[in-house]
Amino acid sequence: MDSLLTRYKNKKKQQLSDLMRNIRINKTCYLFLLPFAVLFITFTVLPVINSIYYSFTNFNILEKPQFIGATNYVNLFLQDEVFQIAIRNTFLIALITGPIGYIIAFIFAWLINELPRWIRTLVTFFFYVPSIAGSAYMVFQKLFSDDAYGWLNAWLMKIGFTSSPIVFLTDPRYAMKVLIPVILWQSLGTGFLSFIAGLKGIDQAQYEAGYIDGIRNRWQELWYITLPNMKPMLLFGAVMSITNSFNVCDVPRNLIGYPSTDYCVRTIVTHLFDYGFERFEMGYASAIATVLFLTMIICNKIIQKLLNRVGQ
Repeated sequence: MDSLLTRYKNKKKQQLSDLMRNIRINKTCYLFLLPFAVLFITFTVLPVINSIYYSFTNFNILEKPQFIGATNYVNLFLQDEVFQIAIRNTFLIALITGPIGYIIAFIFAWLINELPRWIRTLVTFFFYVPSIAGSAYMVFQKLFSDDAYGWLNAWLMKIGFTSSPIVFLTDPRYAMKVLIPVILWQSLGTGFLSFIAGLKGIDQAQYEAGYIDGIRNRWQELWYITLPNMKPMLLFGAVMSITNSFNVCDVPRNLIGYPSTDYCVRTIVTHLFDYGFERFEMGYASAIATVLFLTMIICNKIIQKLLNRVGQ
């Protein structure tokens, strides 16, 4: 046991020594990275550390935080029924919009890659605009409005399908069915754009060499050449897809309403928003944020392991 501990310490010392030597050799590069490192640590690393600390406290902003151990986590998982609804809704949205959005974005990027430039530009614009237009949900709000002036209700009443407006955004039976397509549409843009860039960066000579070596169709070309060359883009798209699918808050709040009927579209981030910015229970909100943070890290690790097998 002592020998293992000694080897571990020696290994860490060697790694630290190698890092310091690398910094001395490439000090100019590290100086250029320093501004970003300072901003990243200040606005990303330190807030995460603070959030983890406050998750073990009772903190309402006005008073000094009181350490209460794991009480927030116990209450969160064992007593907070709304949080259980939020977990179920969040994972439902993530399981549908995450993988499906990721696959759809890649398939469309792959299909239009060889189209004329102007068509590719139009399709890219159509996919990317919803991800940068935060108010894109307003189109769907008008489409599924609960009154007779909603476009869908007006059309259904005109053809005689129903005599009164259907409450798409208020009835829990329809709210999630309306929400998921909107989130899916808004989540396609970033991954789609990265896939287009990745496909354009592949050396065409590799495809010619592949056909000489025995590749006979587009599916073999995709598996043995395209996907291995796009691993960085695939990983970036996966990270963005996971982040977007777990970070759902603004769309359900603005489209369905806040709070939604019977918490039918409550998500983890919406729950965090409620306790953090409505009730100012920052300790409890930090516990929610920490659970979400760990969940996203675990999902990212799983995706990385799966993508490392691509093309092997």
